[in-house]
Amino acid sequence: MALFLFLNGYSRKKTIYVSTQNRVIILYILKNHNICVDMGIPIFNPKYIPYINTNHQKFYSVSILKRIIKYYVVSMGNPHCVVIVENVKKYPVEQIGSTLSTYKLFPEGTNVIFMQIISKTHIVLRVYERGVGETRSCGSGACAAVAIGIKHNMLFNEVHVDLVGGQLKVNWNGNSNSLYMTGSATHVYSGYFYM
Repeated sequence: MALFLFLNGYSRKKTIYVSTQNRVIILYILKNHNICVDMGIPIFNPKYIPYINTNHQKFYSVSILKRIIKYYVVSMGNPHCVVIVENVKKYPVEQIGSTLSTYKLFPEGTNVIFMQIISKTHIVLRVYERGVGETRSCGSGACAAVAIGIKHNMLFNEVHVDLVGGQLKVNWNGNSNSLYMTGSATHVYSGYFYM
């Protein structure tokens, strides 16, 4: 969106503020059509994700398809459930994702992020978005996965994220600091609707 506004002359500013339903997101236009997004502070309190659980825990678990699935919860302005897997390519994302995305403890549903940790600075993700199914990419999902990884000392503060649809860099210094997501944007085409 930042690149669209800039390329079409709607704004010549390199910093753009966008109001969403529950927060203000700041977009920074960098060199070579890279965009950095201030995604705000990750929310881990189940009440505000929302996740129905009176007992705040490090992680949660549920049995799906005769497997015990261990997952973490976080909100990046929308609810996310992060599952750490050994091999994201071979994992049954569709089956597990469809069940978790509508799991009764997520009253608004949730995006389900499947994270394979390559190293403390590199992860690979697949994403099952609530109401949609598996998608090629999800910026808030990448941020949610990194936030969980950093909070639980599985990742360093700057992480390279590989998704089916491309790469992102996510930075977070923890605690009450904003989380930043950076990636490239490309103008693909322009079109017109005739009615």
